Amino acid sequence: MKQLIACCGIDCEHCDARRATLANSDELREETAQKWRLMYNSPDICAESINCMGCRVDGPKIAHCNQCEIRKCVQEKGLSTCGDCEEWSTCPIVGFVLQNVPGAKENLVKSQ
Repeated sequence: MKQLIACCGIDCEHCDARRATLANSDELREETAQKWRLMYNSPDICAESINCMGCRVDGPKIAHCNQCEIRKCVQEKGLSTCGDCEEWSTCPIVGFVLQNVPGAKENLVKSQ
């Protein structure tokens, strides 16, 4: 499986946070923060927090990665992604992502 598929199935290669980090673009960071504040109903997301290379690779991570229950669960179980877990399709921890992020479920299915 590609290392740029996050623990939850998000394709980091096409993630705006990773693209902003690679381009070192404050403009894209601000656009991403604005979009995510609305999408995740999280007014505390700021442009300065948009700095990430992906949760499964070396490099910076968005602040949420340190608290991400999905990532913690995957690491505690010694897995690569949720797709490696027998319970992923009914898991309440990753359920929000699977319902709200297009392509995440498909990425986890491909990882099996």
